[in-house]
Amino acid sequence: MAHKNLTSAKGPSQRQLRVGELIRRILSEVLARGDVHDPDLNKFYITVGEVQMSADLRVATVHVMPLGGEDVEGAIALLAKHQGELRHHVSKGMIIKHVPELRFRRDITYDQLDETRRLLADERVRRDVEAPPSEDGDEA
Repeated sequence: MAHKNLTSAKGPSQRQLRVGELIRRILSEVLARGDVHDPDLNKFYITVGEVQMSADLRVATVHVMPLGGEDVEGAIALLAKHQGELRHHVSKGMIIKHVPELRFRRDITYDQLDETRRLLADERVRRDVEAPPSEDGDEA
């Protein structure tokens, strides 16, 4: 009997996506309400952009960004310091066999959007995008 491969080149499974989104919502609410008992952490307004789950659902990589993008490393260090308390909040908010380990990373989504806008504003790119199709009917 062939063994089923647990990792897929197609991307995350529906279960990984559902669990990640549920954890993202729980952490967003906990951080917005200031449920973590640390005044240094509660002074940050932290956006939880995405949570990526490992294939076995044991590790959750949480992509965060403080409002304004200031002191990202400090915010991540405080979140890591309070990982146990945050895991406790996650365990109360969902039914799952193993509460995943939380790893906090800088959310680079906004940086990527800024880079994309910069590239699209470039005159050379704009010229290529707005160029009429070639005469032989080939658009590429």
